[in-house]
Amino acid sequence: MYYSVIFILLFLIELSYFSIADKFNIIDKPNERSSHTYVTLRGGGIIFYFGALAYFLVSGFEYPWFMLALTLISFISFVDDAHSVSNWIRLVFHFLAMTLMLYQWGGFLFPWWTILLALILCTGIINAYNFMDGINGITGGYSLVVLTAFAYINNVIVYFVEQDFIYTVLCAVLVFNFFNFRKQAKCFAGDVGAVGIAFIILFLMGLLIIKTQNLSWIILLVVYGVDSVLTIIHRLMLHENIGLPHRKHLYQIMANELKIPHLVVATIYMVVQGLIIIGFIYFYTYSYYYLASTIIILSLCYIAFMKKYFRLHHCCEIHSY
Repeated sequence: MYYSVIFILLFLIELSYFSIADKFNIIDKPNERSSHTYVTLRGGGIIFYFGALAYFLVSGFEYPWFMLALTLISFISFVDDAHSVSNWIRLVFHFLAMTLMLYQWGGFLFPWWTILLALILCTGIINAYNFMDGINGITGGYSLVVLTAFAYINNVIVYFVEQDFIYTVLCAVLVFNFFNFRKQAKCFAGDVGAVGIAFIILFLMGLLIIKTQNLSWIILLVVYGVDSVLTIIHRLMLHENIGLPHRKHLYQIMANELKIPHLVVATIYMVVQGLIIIGFIYFYTYSYYYLASTIIILSLCYIAFMKKYFRLHHCCEIHSY
C-alpha cells in the first residue's frame, strides 16, 4: 500500500512538472548532434529527486547529508536545463555535493588517497551517466537494472542501506520510464535527471563498497563505463574537443547510423548489464578477476564494433558538412 501511494504521488508530481516545463518552455530542441527529431520536454528526470525526497521525509530524515548533497546537485542541474550555467559554477556545486556525500559515507575517516580516488570515480560516473543519456529509454532502463540489482544485493547478500530507500527510488524510475521508455517520449531526463540518478546510484555504490571493502562492485556500471571511457579515448585519437557534444558513443551509432530503434538499443544495454551482474554475483569469489575479464571482453566488442561501423558515422559527418 505504501509503495502504491508513493507511485501515485510521484506520478502526479511528474504530471505537474510537465505543466511547469511547458509553461516556461523547458524543452529540448533537436539539432545536428541529437538522436531525436522532435521537440520534447526536458527535465522529466527531476522525479528521481522527488523520489529520494519522499523517502527522506517518510523515514524521519534518514541520510540528511546525502539529501542536502542531492538537493544541491539537482538544483544546479535543473537550472542548467532551463538556462545554461557556467562550468565553474556547476563544478563548485558538484564538488560541494560530493564532499557532503563523502561525509555521509564516513569517508573522511579513510586515508586521503581513498578520498581522492572516490572523488575521481564520482566525477567520472556522473559525467558518464550524463553523456549516456542520449536516446529514449536508456537512462531509465539502465537505472532500473542497476537499482534492482542493489535491491537484491541488499536483501540477499549484504545489508548496506535501508531497503525502503531503494524501493522508493525505483518507484520514481518506473514513473519516469512510463513517460520516457516509449517510441516518442513525453519527456527527457535532462541534466537534473541523469546527474540526479547517477548521484543516487553513487551513494548506494559507495555504501556497498565501504560495507564489503570490495571495489569490484563498480561492475554494476561497467557497460556505461566501458562505452564512456573508450569513446573519450577514441575522440582524443581523432583530436576532438571532448567537452563538445557528439554522436560517437556506441549506442548512438546503433541508433543513428544503423537505425536500430531506441528502445531496442536501450534494452540491449539493460540486458547486457543485467547478465553481467548475475554472473558477477554467481562468481563473486573471483570478483576482481571477473571484473577484469568483463572489461576486456566489453572493450574488444567495442573496438570490433567501431572498426566495422564507425565509417558510417564518419561518412554522415562528411555529408553534413
